[in-house]
Amino acid sequence: MTRDLFKSELRQLQDDVLTLGSMTEKAILDAMESLRDGDVEWSRQIIADDDRINRKRFEIEERTISVIATQQPMATDLRALVSVLYIITDLERMADHAEGIARINTMMEPEPLPRKLGYIPAMADRAVAMLRDSLKAYIDQDVEAARQICHADDEVDRLQDSVYEEAFRAMVADPSTIQRYTYLLWTAHNLERIADRCTNVCERVIYTVTGHMDELNVSNY
Repeated sequence: MTRDLFKSELRQLQDDVLTLGSMTEKAILDAMESLRDGDVEWSRQIIADDDRINRKRFEIEERTISVIATQQPMATDLRALVSVLYIITDLERMADHAEGIARINTMMEPEPLPRKLGYIPAMADRAVAMLRDSLKAYIDQDVEAARQICHADDEVDRLQDSVYEEAFRAMVADPSTIQRYTYLLWTAHNLERIADRCTNVCERVIYTVTGHMDELNVSNY
């Protein structure tokens, strides 16, 4: 494999990572929209579509392994390829969390629409922004941008705390709401995990560029 061919293969893999990222982002946005609208049929479609995301992840994984086997890259090239494997795993896991939100919607009781979700939509907005920013940092190989994304993760954590506080107050005030707020707590957990996995992507950006692993997924408050 010539050097030019290797660069072409790597660019294609990076494009595939972005495609998987777009599929994952859509799953998150759709899951949140279906939850807000109480659209159970939409949620079931999101659950079914998760298989497409899984297949895309494995397709990228197989091609990456093939490039490693045929090129036997060293140093930065090998780090770039190994990072692809880790990043697509995190993206696929983010999609699993979106699927989890869709499943939660299928379990919730009907109620006046759109549903009041408190701080959860703000959590989703921040998590999706982190996903976009982390993938941009990946394509740009921007170490400083990758480091900055951890601050957005702190904001997601604070919003999750607000969700928990609101839910516990509501449960104490009216025990009949316990099941509903339990589902909302599960939703917040899924969104928090999506944000955490975005910081994992950023750690891989730093590793690819510098050769060092930095722990970004640590709360600063």
